[in-house]
Amino acid sequence: MSLITTHVLDISRGRPAAGVAVALDVLQDEGAGKWRALGHGVTDGDGRLRDLLPVKHTLVAGIYRLSFDVGSYFRAAGVACFYPSIAVTFEVREPSQQHHVPLLVSPFGYSTYRGS
Repeated sequence: MSLITTHVLDISRGRPAAGVAVALDVLQDEGAGKWRALGHGVTDGDGRLRDLLPVKHTLVAGIYRLSFDVGSYFRAAGVACFYPSIAVTFEVREPSQQHHVPLLVSPFGYSTYRGS
C-alpha cells in the first residue's frame, strides 16, 4: 500500500464510488506552478485506491494534488453533475506517515478531510 491513499464515497447514493479515475501529482516548482505526475489509478469496488505510488517510491515533504474524474463516474450512472473534476491539494509534512485523503461526493457538492 502506498503512503498516499484515497477513498471516494458517493453520498448521494449511499455507497462507495467504484470506477473513479484518480491522478496524483507533486508540485515541482511552486513559483511556476509546475506539477509532475506520480501515479494514477481507478477506485475499486469499495471506492478505494491503495496503490497510487509505485512500490519503491520514497515520499518526500511537499505539496501534492489528487485529481478525481467524477464527471465520468456520474455520466456512467446517468446523472448530471456540477463538478466534472475535483482537485484536492494537500501538504505532506511527515513523509514517513500514511496520508489518507477521502472524498465525499455528490452531483452538486463534495467534501474532503485527512483520514487515517
